[in-house]
Amino acid sequence: MSESTPTTPPAAAAPVPVPVVPQAPVVQPPPMAAGTRMREYETIFLVKPDLAEDLIDKLAERMRGIVNKGSGKVLRVSNWGKKRTAYEVKKNLRAIYIHFLYLGDSKIVAEFERNLRMTDDVMKYQSVKLAEDIDPNGRLVEHDVKLPGDPEVPDRPPREEGGFGGDRDGGFGRDRGDREGGFGRDRGGDREARGPLADVPDEAADESPVVE
Repeated sequence: MSESTPTTPPAAAAPVPVPVVPQAPVVQPPPMAAGTRMREYETIFLVKPDLAEDLIDKLAERMRGIVNKGSGKVLRVSNWGKKRTAYEVKKNLRAIYIHFLYLGDSKIVAEFERNLRMTDDVMKYQSVKLAEDIDPNGRLVEHDVKLPGDPEVPDRPPREEGGFGGDRDGGFGRDRGDREGGFGRDRGGDREARGPLADVPDEAADESPVVE
């Protein structure tokens, strides 16, 4: 009877390390004239949930250009991904949330909102003044943020507009008082309750804004 030779299982392949690509430093704009003071604003707008990513990026760049053209300063653009709205908006229960944090004045906000109102892919928007008397040279431009959004789950039945998803003062977990430009209007210009923008990421509530 022949003697069998034991075989040695092949060694497991070593995991291939994934290179970490560091983010390039943000190019800061030229400093503004000494003594320049601005207000700090945020604008959140909801775009259609099926809008292609490249079109979202183009829209964000167009809105960034509006702030820059008005001699403002965009501090950060955040794509919060696709999230469920508090009620049906333009026959949609989900939307892609885009958040702009920028410095400027009321004219820049008005032009920003005018362009949103004329954009078919924008369903709602809301602008809030966060602070007064900001030195733009003391605020750095930050990296843009892109988040995955909420996991895909079956949509719940729509409820009446004006629903708020709970009693949350101020719409973002804080009482922010009056809105600069009012709550995000439908493209028809009607004002509604703050429902669609109630379910926003926690980082929005961490800013502790100061409003008029």
